[in-house]
Amino acid sequence: MGKLDGRVVLITGAARGQGEQEARLFVAEGAQVVIGDVLDDQGEALAKELGAKYAHLDVSQEGDWQAAVAAAKETYGRIDGLVNNAGILRFNELVSTPLEEFQQIVQVNQVGVFLGIKTVAPEIAEAGGGTIVNTASYAGVTGMAYVGAYAATKHAIVGLTRVAALELAGKGIRVNAVCPGAIDTAMSNPAQLDPDADADAEKAAEGIDRLYRKLVPLGRIGQPEEVARLVLFLSGDDSSYITGQPFVIDGGWLAGVSVL
Repeated sequence: MGKLDGRVVLITGAARGQGEQEARLFVAEGAQVVIGDVLDDQGEALAKELGAKYAHLDVSQEGDWQAAVAAAKETYGRIDGLVNNAGILRFNELVSTPLEEFQQIVQVNQVGVFLGIKTVAPEIAEAGGGTIVNTASYAGVTGMAYVGAYAATKHAIVGLTRVAALELAGKGIRVNAVCPGAIDTAMSNPAQLDPDADADAEKAAEGIDRLYRKLVPLGRIGQPEEVARLVLFLSGDDSSYITGQPFVIDGGWLAGVSVL
């Protein structure tokens, strides 16, 4: 038996990266998965491979959320799990960040999580209870220069997680957050998105590897599969007495610095 047998879970930003690995692991553990994303070709291909359901979902748009929920219920009859994984990252000095860029990050990262909770929590309650896992960040529990808008939204997600946990506990819904550090996805290494830039991608990967060997006590960048296993834990019965908590998964980065 899988750890999620009989569960129906909607995962956002699931066409690639962390979301893709979460979708793969959840299906392997017996869940019926709804893959939500704006990357339609990739999302549909992954859904076909996994035997899952794809739904076009721009998380900043309430109508898309409503349509995704309707599609999930039409296919599987209910929803009893949500993983708010979708997010974007932009690098910029805070005082140089255009308002439009700041607002775009807020709309996807922060409003997207709010809309997910608002839209899906009533469905989970109707199904008899379940779980919500929000993707915050290492930058949601400490400061990080040059990602001010991103850090602001990820701090907000931690706050939303705690409030939702308090308000939804009586409805049988547990709400937690994962706070990844540096993870080897296109978000932390955009060169992955250009298949024609092999030399540049390899150079970027080498630079990232050197950087995180210095910054992270475990001496390496994290893998999306590792985050997926934490999300699985928080979505299953093994975490049945845990709610309202941010879980940092960062290779020890937040623990401090070494002077040697």
